[in-house]
Amino acid sequence: MIAIGCDHAGVEMKKAIIDALSAKGFEFKDMGTDGEPCDYPVVAKAVCGLVTSGECERGILICGTGIGMSIAANKVKGIRAALCSDSFSTRFTRLHNDSNIMCMGARTLGCGLACDLAEIFLTTGFEGGRHQRRIDLITDIENNN
Repeated sequence: MIAIGCDHAGVEMKKAIIDALSAKGFEFKDMGTDGEPCDYPVVAKAVCGLVTSGECERGILICGTGIGMSIAANKVKGIRAALCSDSFSTRFTRLHNDSNIMCMGARTLGCGLACDLAEIFLTTGFEGGRHQRRIDLITDIENNN
């Protein structure tokens, strides 16, 4: 199960991702919004809560630029959110950083590219190995602040 949410800028992109990836067998828990104006930190917190609780494996957050969602999501303990706008960075944030939330900008990306990036994010695994040591160091920082 994948948690997904957006603010009012990302409604069209969120729907496109759900439609495209549901057809490929992914299941989504939609945390809104459906078009009504909202505050993106509220949506980010809801999606991140589903990921940190284990109810959802990963999450996707969309706002105008993706930056606000990234900032808000990374305030949640246990979340490693990455702003994704190209296939290389999207692939490597999973391979090396074990990111569990991807953020995208509805005003900076087209829906077709967003669907492609979401599929890369959801199908790419974590390499582990030397990268796990670095994730552990990030977790130590998180736990000591």
